[in-house]
Amino acid sequence: MDITFIRHGHAEHLLNYPKELNRLHPGLTEQGKKQIVALRKNINIIPHDTIVVSPTKRTLETAALLTPRERGSAVISPLVGPRMFPQDPKFTPLGCDQIYSRAELSVLYPDKQCIDVGVEAWEESINQMNTQQFTRLAEQFLAWCRKQTGHTFIVSHDGTITNYRVLLGEHDLTRDDFLGEAGYYTVRDV
Repeated sequence: MDITFIRHGHAEHLLNYPKELNRLHPGLTEQGKKQIVALRKNINIIPHDTIVVSPTKRTLETAALLTPRERGSAVISPLVGPRMFPQDPKFTPLGCDQIYSRAELSVLYPDKQCIDVGVEAWEESINQMNTQQFTRLAEQFLAWCRKQTGHTFIVSHDGTITNYRVLLGEHDLTRDDFLGEAGYYTVRDV
């Protein structure tokens, strides 16, 4: 099974960097929307593929632009929500990395399904988890991904994607390895 990690496009919290990093639930900017529309030319999502999206506005908007209705819909999981890289227990989470609660998602995105792998992550979010707890939940999530048909696409954030790449066996990654706006990276035979 292959997994393609997709980083969301340029978002509103980056417009006046770093002053807007505590903006709650930033969406994509017009530039970010154009980046994702351009990315569609490189990403081939077919109906039996699985798309998992972080519970943030910018990633949900990214997934919506990537997956026209005829290609199926995405599921939402907190296990691909924002996570700092490298992890630092002294870190105070930023407002822009606040995930939607399940209750908020049911109102804002009633047509989207939330998957229950790592249910405790809805309350705590993976951004504050220690490495052992994240690893346990991420391994459960990857096991779930392996059971899906087709290709798995994960729409997420730079730090989260890099944490998963390390978990999947890549070494010596730094912030210089971040995908950047509307970037993507495929891991083969997970």
